[in-house]
Amino acid sequence: MRELTVELGERSYPIYIGEGLLKEASSFLKKRGIGTKSPLMIVTDDRVAPLYLAPLERQLADAGYATTSVVVPGGESSKSLAMFEKLLTAALEAGLDRKSAIVALGGGVVGDLAGFAAAAYMRGIKFVQMPTTILAHDSSVGGKVAVNHPLAKNVIGAFHQPELVLYDLDTLKTLPPREVRAGLAEVIKEGLIWDAEFVSWCEEHIRELLSLDRDALGYALYKGCGIKAEVVSRDERENDLRAILNLGHTIGHALEAVAGYGELLHGEAIAIGMVGAARLGVRLGAPQEVYEVTKRLLVAAGLPTAIPSHYETDAIMKAMMHDKKFTEGTMLFVVPTAVGKVELNPNVSAAMVREIVDELKREADRL
Repeated sequence: MRELTVELGERSYPIYIGEGLLKEASSFLKKRGIGTKSPLMIVTDDRVAPLYLAPLERQLADAGYATTSVVVPGGESSKSLAMFEKLLTAALEAGLDRKSAIVALGGGVVGDLAGFAAAAYMRGIKFVQMPTTILAHDSSVGGKVAVNHPLAKNVIGAFHQPELVLYDLDTLKTLPPREVRAGLAEVIKEGLIWDAEFVSWCEEHIRELLSLDRDALGYALYKGCGIKAEVVSRDERENDLRAILNLGHTIGHALEAVAGYGELLHGEAIAIGMVGAARLGVRLGAPQEVYEVTKRLLVAAGLPTAIPSHYETDAIMKAMMHDKKFTEGTMLFVVPTAVGKVELNPNVSAAMVREIVDELKREADRL
């Protein structure tokens, strides 16, 4: 088992990464001061529940915990105000109190939704992240929790740090190949913003990662979580540095909104967004290598690198106007300056971004 710490003073918390950890979940909860006197609520989705919910419920019950479980539909559409209200109703009906905790068992959607419910219920109760996807190595760390609005992604949310992250690598063995590829997009992103050597390592080991090789995957997730933990420890509430974690997300979130939070997986949209950011970086003076390495690695991971041609440019740009990073005709854009380095550019014009969007659409026509 590998262990990391998100350093936030009194609110610091551990990340545990290893195999078979769900079988010992109760001991990790008790170690973090989550007692058995108040009920817990487990939130999961209909893909994960058949695989891991019952064993977790039994293991917690054997340790003296009273639990209630809520199963939501899988997919981004569950990050809604309606589903948020459903969780709050379930929490009230189950008698959760201020010393209770909400456990998120699933991918990024479950973590964001459950975490936002925990942030709002009784003005904030404890919650625990138990990620079951590669993609969630990123979203489970850092305390950003949210639901979507039909016009924009993640605009209704809060910062609410978990008590711990329990990352059982055994749960990744049941991921469909498309989910594996999408998850690796965020792993690659961590390298592109912070660590050129890790980018090279990912390129050298991409086949092992795609095949879920235990050693390669364990190392990659440890590195990815470590980079995220380092950034969050320095800037918890995204006053400056933490914004670099949004590489690819300005375009990516807009694509998700245009697609109706269904056609593209989050990692797929972010992959396209990272190619767009690399194009933008080269246009602003970064070496051509930035674009070449970014695209080559994403292609090797089996991820899309062009915007589907049927997405309307006007709709994509309109979705970006709702982004939290857009203001008065310019965008705060995360722009690569070298492989493993990025900068926050607050003066990227909407016109320049529109040109990049059109280029990415033309690229799809050539494929």
